Amino acid sequence: MSRTNTRASGVTSGAFSAQVSAITSAFGDPTRRAVYLFVRDTKHGVTAAQVADQFEVHPNVARHHLDKLAAGGYLEVEVARTEKSGAGRPSKRYRAVDTAAPMQFPVRSDDLVLSLLGEALERLPQGEAQAMAEEVGRKYGQAMAVGLTGDDVTAGQRSLRSALHKVADALTAHGFAAHAEQRQNKLRIINNHCPFGDVAIEHPVICAVDRGMVKGMLDSLYGETSPATSASLPQGDRFCETTLGD
Repeated sequence: MSRTNTRASGVTSGAFSAQVSAITSAFGDPTRRAVYLFVRDTKHGVTAAQVADQFEVHPNVARHHLDKLAAGGYLEVEVARTEKSGAGRPSKRYRAVDTAAPMQFPVRSDDLVLSLLGEALERLPQGEAQAMAEEVGRKYGQAMAVGLTGDDVTAGQRSLRSALHKVADALTAHGFAAHAEQRQNKLRIINNHCPFGDVAIEHPVICAVDRGMVKGMLDSLYGETSPATSASLPQGDRFCETTLGD
């Protein structure tokens, strides 16, 4: 009987831990918490554009926070095509759901996998961990670049500056809130938001994935490059920065 009770207790504890993990994932980011409170206090719901204006962030970043909350079960999404939207993207309006049962939320598997990756990389020597994380990002960046190049564009036909702007746009679409700029004879990409969230703070080696993504996309769009991480949110900087050039 004792063995049976222990097993039952383990299942209950595991389920509770998973629910806590899901809630932490959704509300661990202070901006996301503020976004949720803003939506909850808005009677008729909000759009990503309204959230972007309210918090002075890129619309893609606002959409990332809203979709994260919706995926966790905290917001419901109404999709409607207005007369102004025409044949373009339908308008999404986000509303807070009934919070009578606040513990009934699904676990976000991508966050769990990221946490597992961070833990695994921390067990490797730092050099090996950095190389592995960057290689994963590089391969993913190459896959992302497939959607950025047309049949008439091949590597080497695009200037590094224009390629970097393409990369920044792609990163923004993935929740990084990125932009490209040139300063002191160096081209750089500035990320004002990290979609890896608290996982990157706890395991800074994850930042090598970001650097690898930049390299993978640039290799496909422009040619071989050697991007370097020159600033990082997990290291206490105000933003993440990837630099190219002499």
